[in-house]
Formats: sequence, structure tokens, C-alpha cells
Amino acid sequence: MNLIFASNNKGKITEIQSLIPAEITVTSMKDAGIDAEIPEPFYTFRDNAKAKADYIKNRTGQNCFSEDSGLIVPALNGEPGVFSARYAGEPSNDDNNNRKLLTEIQKVTDKRAHYKSVICLLLNDEIHYFEGKCEGHITDAPKGNGGFGYDPLFVPEGYGQTFGELPLEIKNTLSHRGKAMKLFTEFLHKYIAEEKRHIF
Repeated sequence: MNLIFASNNKGKITEIQSLIPAEITVTSMKDAGIDAEIPEPFYTFRDNAKAKADYIKNRTGQNCFSEDSGLIVPALNGEPGVFSARYAGEPSNDDNNNRKLLTEIQKVTDKRAHYKSVICLLLNDEIHYFEGKCEGHITDAPKGNGGFGYDPLFVPEGYGQTFGELPLEIKNTLSHRGKAMKLFTEFLHKYIAEEKRHIF
């Protein structure tokens, strides 16, 4: 089965490809011939994920999935939230976003935060959503070179290292995206099994 993934984010693609079952081929937007920045105009991860999946489906007519995620710090009124990728404004990049978060987090005593991920799958004209969440807190300085986004600043609950320091295999079991992907891949395994049953 081939699915187009509504992203050209290399870090996200690497992470997702490490989680996808072998029977499924994932094609990036670029490999599908789409070289565009998909608008994310909404104020929820679910609505933005749906908008991205619709964009791909409307242009290719193929089965596809998208993922929208972000970091939520309750003490900062939910920031960066759906604006996680563009928190520091344009040009958007991880270093600028991390610097802004470090500046803002110094203003509050409650450093608790959580990541949220929503996957939207458009499969044969059906819509399916899969959600994951990871609780933790923000550190006072970046640690580790792994991952992407806010990973060097986020320490998952029960651990003493940031996502930037933890091996990808461990991060995948803990992360918001890993949890959403687990539900997503379980669904796809069942779907593939059903398809095989109908064939035979």
C-alpha cells in the first residue's frame, strides 16, 4: 500500500518512516510532485491536519495522511500550540523558536508542558483520526542534538533527559507522535489483514 505523507519536514519523515510497517510505502509530498507550503489556517491540530490531508487528496486523488503537532505550555496560555513551527515568526526555524520559548519560560515558575499530535488519514474516501500526547517539562537550556523542533528543551515525564538526548527508539515509545503512530499503524495492520482476507 502506498500513502502520500503531507509533509516535506525531513525530521518528521525520518521519524515516521522508522514507525511505519514494512507493507506500507510512504511517499513525501516532494516525491509525489507537490512542492508547496500547505496553509495551516486553523486553531486546532485536528483541523490543520485535515486541511493538509485534503490539500494532498485534492491534488493527487490518492490515499494520504497528514500530521499536525505542537508543544503546549499551559503557563504560557497554551503557547506555542498550533503555532509551534512559526512561534518566533518568519523565517521560521528551530533555533529561533527554541530561543523564544526559553525567553518566555523564564517568566513563569510552572515549566510543565505537553506535546500533542493528530494524524489524519484519508483512505478510500473515509476519514480517520489518531491522537497522541506526551507530558513533560521544559528545561532551562538546550540539551542534545537529536530530534528536531523543541526536542532539546523537552524532558518527558519520568526521564532525566530531553528528547534531544534520548535515542530515537526510546523517543518513539514515549512521544506524542509515537503514540499517535502506534494507533495509526495498528489500524493499517488491521486494514491490510482485512484486504488480504477479501482477496483470498
